[in-house]
Amino acid sequence: MPKIIKRVNTLQDVGLGYLTLGQTTSSLSGGEIQRLKLASHLQKEGQIYLLDEPSLGLHIKDNGKLLEVFQKLVNRGNSVIIIEHNLDFIAASDWVIELGPGGGKQGGHIVFEGTPEEMLKAETLTAKWLKECRVSSTTK
Repeated sequence: MPKIIKRVNTLQDVGLGYLTLGQTTSSLSGGEIQRLKLASHLQKEGQIYLLDEPSLGLHIKDNGKLLEVFQKLVNRGNSVIIIEHNLDFIAASDWVIELGPGGGKQGGHIVFEGTPEEMLKAETLTAKWLKECRVSSTTK
């Protein structure tokens, strides 16, 4: 029984506490499947995780839960590398690498590398949006 409770708690940690027993994975969204995979890895240590836009399609309240999950993975000695456009994820990062200066053929070059705090002093497109995000969150 404790094993089942631990697994259910892990599902709640990744924001999937609403799933029902017997629910098929074909009924889940891409984001839900990604979180289900993360839940299966939460107890591992020394792993490297590479995620491509894990916030895509998530409700804004689920982003906070997902950020907590990533922090738990890091706290257990794992490395989490995320390709993401969501400013909340960028702001919560330990290290940011911005590619650009544009997309497609205009991109592919490192235009910034450093902490989110250092990014606030940079003059890149993402830095501009991150600064505006920080200003609007402090004026609410």
